Amino acid sequence: MHVLVVHNRYASAQPSGENKVVDQEVALLRGAGHRVEVFERRSDTIADRSLLAKAAVPLLVPWNPAVRTELAARLRSERPDVVHIHNVFPLLSPAVLAACADAGVPAVATLHNYTQVCPPGTLQRDGRPCAECVGAAPLPAVRHGCYRNSRLATVPLAVSLSVNRRRWWSGVERFFCISAAQRDVLVGAGMPAERLAVKHNFVPEPGTCREGIGEQVLYLGRLAEAKGVRLLMAAWDELAAGGGVGVPLVIAGAGPLEQEVTAWAADRDDVRYVGLYDTAECRKAIARSVAVVAPSTWLEAFGLVVVEAMAAGVPTVAAGHGAFVELVEDGTTGLLHRPGEAASLADCIRRITAEQARNQEMGRAARRRYEQGFSPAVGLERLVEGYRTAIAGRTESMGTESMGPESMGDRINGGQ
Repeated sequence: MHVLVVHNRYASAQPSGENKVVDQEVALLRGAGHRVEVFERRSDTIADRSLLAKAAVPLLVPWNPAVRTELAARLRSERPDVVHIHNVFPLLSPAVLAACADAGVPAVATLHNYTQVCPPGTLQRDGRPCAECVGAAPLPAVRHGCYRNSRLATVPLAVSLSVNRRRWWSGVERFFCISAAQRDVLVGAGMPAERLAVKHNFVPEPGTCREGIGEQVLYLGRLAEAKGVRLLMAAWDELAAGGGVGVPLVIAGAGPLEQEVTAWAADRDDVRYVGLYDTAECRKAIARSVAVVAPSTWLEAFGLVVVEAMAAGVPTVAAGHGAFVELVEDGTTGLLHRPGEAASLADCIRRITAEQARNQEMGRAARRRYEQGFSPAVGLERLVEGYRTAIAGRTESMGTESMGPESMGDRINGGQ
């Protein structure tokens, strides 16, 4: 199969689960013998642009005509079987959909978040769940300045959502939702249910699994309010006030709360902030952990770190909402805490670190769940199945469009 992957890479200064998923899927497909090319833009390049060019970037968010022309020409030249779209913000834009239509190539799209119904894609405002724009015009997002706390910065996203909503829904043969929880939200918002398929992200074999009980509790991810970092700090302070749990908390990542985390961790024996880990360091850190914590306050569409922990045979403490509810089997592969409640998070961390025999059994159960549902073999099967469905759907619709009324009737009636 010949696949063209379309992706706007997020800035490299902060960890990106989307970038990781794209890279892993490309490697997986190539390793299985498929031909995979990439059409991409990089947000890192924005910093090198002139002031005028930087000022023009928001204008390209709803529509980038140059991308349409470039991509359509490439599609006509290379003739891939299918285009797989990931992120198009801010430099690609939904113009990629028009390019696919121009060249007559079917498109699939992975929905990594909720940008189809929420301009910033988080379904959260001021640290609380928010669905004001779901199924409606995104004016509340502009009024509240939901993207980067700026009304001005939110406008291009809101405009893009408004003018391109129907283009997305009609121009993509198959949407990959990365959890059933995400699919439920999108169907409820009016997206075409028949085009939405659940395809969990896979995780490569880590090459190392936990031996013994572990030596730390690990937070691995972006240092941001929505990821529950402040909630974790409050819960850990509560645990420390009660004598601690016998192992330190290790925080790895980068983001807007980095200075706050650094100051909080300074001069403490029970907390270590280690900065941004590379892939190899992440895997080693997970394998050394008693548990991995994922206390997000927003409704995560997936939760890659949870599955990475599963792969290493490590249980997780995660917020009991969003995709975590289907990823973590509460009491079997990890524990779910009440979302947004520091006391509940502290209690779960206390329990998972205190009960060593149960912790080890949870780790073994987590590894079994990974093998059954999130391994590369499972990921490849679901990915290729989605491509074939999209190609068949496109072929069928083109065949139907080329038929006259009589031939369509013959087809429906089996040629009789």
